[in-house]
Amino acid sequence: MTTPPQIDPRTVKAEQREAWDAISTGWRTAREVFERGAATVTRRLLELGEVGPGHRVLDIATGLGDPALSAARLVGATGSVVGVDISNSMLSAARRRAAEAGLDTVDFMVGDVESIDLPAGSFDVALSRWGLMFAIDHVAAFSGVRRLLVPGGVLAAAVWGPPATAPMMSLGYRVLSDRLQLPAPPPGTPGPFSMSDPRRLVAELAEAGFVDVSVTELVVPFRVDSAWQYAEFNRAVSPPKLLALLRERYGTADDLATWEAVATAAGEYQNGDGKLSMPSITLCVRAVAAGV
Repeated sequence: MTTPPQIDPRTVKAEQREAWDAISTGWRTAREVFERGAATVTRRLLELGEVGPGHRVLDIATGLGDPALSAARLVGATGSVVGVDISNSMLSAARRRAAEAGLDTVDFMVGDVESIDLPAGSFDVALSRWGLMFAIDHVAAFSGVRRLLVPGGVLAAAVWGPPATAPMMSLGYRVLSDRLQLPAPPPGTPGPFSMSDPRRLVAELAEAGFVDVSVTELVVPFRVDSAWQYAEFNRAVSPPKLLALLRERYGTADDLATWEAVATAAGEYQNGDGKLSMPSITLCVRAVAAGV
């Protein structure tokens, strides 16, 4: 895969950095709701990577520190974990969480998935929980990860399945997109669902020098207390550009009709107790770095 001609990498990266910095506070407030399901994926990635004592682990696009902090508990005093993220604000939160947990074998540094400035062969395992999809050039990003792994090192990553199968992340945006009449993004645009095709994903990893590639589906059991809590979750984690469009059209990013529309759509997933069950498919990748 090469960068589509209509995409300027510098602009995209600057926008990604700005967006993740801006919504870091929102993700902190929404973390408890999200982790009810996401913790299942962390456990699966640690299993796929066979993370254990003494391992050197890289967590790509660590965000608030997941799954880096969980990996740090497994590698023990003889191992080490490095979490990288494009957002300084996200990393600040991750560092606070590590300090509060007394984890001193984990470090965090600014880094982009396509240009992590660390020596080749630095890690035994690379993890990424819903971060790789924001790469512009998938093969280049995967090649960079392979370079950082020792021969035989393992990449264990999660990416979202197709939007229709992942309502926790797609439903709110679909409603907002409809209300704002947003056009579809250009082909090749990085985003949450850019790696949702398993066959293409396997081919891109193989092209990047990985072997023994497997992609399996995992149903993430997201549960939300109410339809309105789901709307609040989406309000908290919506990118600033999307909120700016809401302000432009409706006078405020907190337009009541908009967020009521999100809550109404989420009602499709309501159980008899009023809570929402929003099972969402993630693709779990396991790939081995071929020897050089």
